[in-house]
Amino acid sequence: MWSICKKEFNQFFSSLTGYITIILFLFVNGLFLFVLKDSNLFDFGYATLERFFELSPWVLIFLVPAITMRSLADEFKSGTFEILQTLPVSRWQIVWGKYVSILLVLAFVIVPTCVYIITIKSLSSGGGIDSGGIAGSYIGLFLLAAVFAAIGLCSSSFTSNAVVAFLMSAFICLVLYFGFNAISKLPAFQGKADYFIEMLGIDFHYRSTSRGLLDTRDVVYFISLIMLFLLITIKNLQKR
Repeated sequence: MWSICKKEFNQFFSSLTGYITIILFLFVNGLFLFVLKDSNLFDFGYATLERFFELSPWVLIFLVPAITMRSLADEFKSGTFEILQTLPVSRWQIVWGKYVSILLVLAFVIVPTCVYIITIKSLSSGGGIDSGGIAGSYIGLFLLAAVFAAIGLCSSSFTSNAVVAFLMSAFICLVLYFGFNAISKLPAFQGKADYFIEMLGIDFHYRSTSRGLLDTRDVVYFISLIMLFLLITIKNLQKR
């Protein structure tokens, strides 16, 4: 498993793709946080990273599928998946190896944003920020990225076309993140099952963790989604 993880990780950073991914994530977030009118922290007036955690899901919905789209699709297209099957590793080890490598890449994408904490602290009038709340929010952000990574890997197991895998993954992420919240607002569900329908969506649980509140129910929800999509990935590989 670790050999697959190491190969995938090194392959991602062996070209400019990995570095461009990190720069793009930092650039887009930095643009909204410090430059664009009505969204930057200077207009907001408070030393908080709330805007960052509100914006990040939008960026990750498209960034994570771009990272994961080639994970299995390229293996099918180039015929190297058959070679993987001849190695003394199980399908679970193949999937986990690739998944852990994606999580490491995402960690390298998210960790540099800690520079925002230093910036916010230096800009605050009192020189202090809610470090505990920010730490909890970062855990929630990583869990969200981990769910998107599982969805992306699963989507890549359905096709040998990386572009199709990207589109499928981005669509599923969008539906699971915003879909249930939108459905809960329909007049037919107002005052009845709207709360329970909203609870099925990722947005409901991420909003809780993005405020620095780590609830066991939210963590269980994220882990359950991850395991579900990884299990579907395993089933797809078994069919092949």
